[in-house]
Amino acid sequence: MAVDNFLTKCKKPILVLAPLAGITDSAFRALARGNGADVVYSEMTSIDALYYNSEKTLSMLQLMKKEQPAVLQLFGKRPELVKKAVEAVEQAGFAGIDLNFGCPARKVVAHEGGITLLRDLNLCRELVAAVCEATKLPVSVKTRVSINKKNSDEKITVFDFIDALKGLPVTTLMLHGRTYEQGFVGEIDFDVMKLAKEKFNGIVIGNGGINSPEDAKKMLDLTGVDGVALARGIYGRPWLFSQVRDYLETGKYKFPTLNQIKKVALMHAKFNYKTKGDYGIIELRKHLCWYFRGFPNAAKFRQELVRVETVSDVEQALSRIE
Repeated sequence: MAVDNFLTKCKKPILVLAPLAGITDSAFRALARGNGADVVYSEMTSIDALYYNSEKTLSMLQLMKKEQPAVLQLFGKRPELVKKAVEAVEQAGFAGIDLNFGCPARKVVAHEGGITLLRDLNLCRELVAAVCEATKLPVSVKTRVSINKKNSDEKITVFDFIDALKGLPVTTLMLHGRTYEQGFVGEIDFDVMKLAKEKFNGIVIGNGGINSPEDAKKMLDLTGVDGVALARGIYGRPWLFSQVRDYLETGKYKFPTLNQIKKVALMHAKFNYKTKGDYGIIELRKHLCWYFRGFPNAAKFRQELVRVETVSDVEQALSRIE
């Protein structure tokens, strides 16, 4: 089946918002697109929950036009449930589907999901094949450079994973440059990322440890990947996408002014309220604290920011930050 991969039409290097549980909802994806992201990924979404029509999970399929192109990331380990989940994703209007084989979170790993799926490469292939057979949308996968076999120092690598998917129409690989054992700390393995880019027949997006425009350029220069996915580095800094683009094109970038940060924060509040109502403002509180982290008197502002309940509360709180 011929797949139209929208990523091939993006300007390189492609700047991507990585999937982040509890962060990359519809509002944040729209905010990221407005601040320079070329493509945005959703939070991890359970195949099982979509299959069983979980109201909470179905609400995660909410999508605004301004987010596009947006990719929905699925996770799970039961190929027989994939078709119905994929149908729900297609009906929601997403531009692509991603499968998670990289999450190191304890609760995901405890159920042998995420990165631990690499310990059963046959199941990995079955899952990807099931998604590819169920959709005409481009299919991508996300993983890490390696994971140790159970009770062993022997590694299962991204190269084993690529081999396991050989022949399947997977368009894109998003690769986090650390092992499962490293979690989110330690050095990025640029050498493995470079070799993975050479081995994978498609687009490769690098991920991990990108907290500045300089970090993004370093990964691109050392690995030759087609783009980079920003993750934890964008907490409270969605403008990092435009900073990266500016730095890659001109060698320079600017930091936002206080008024510009306030404007982004208020826009985020309005997006959250539009998509989730009053609860969206409650969820916004952590983002508001991130926006003003490190500012003089930040602790004082935080006391007010963690109590906001309405968009009006957000406006008033922001007006008092100087």
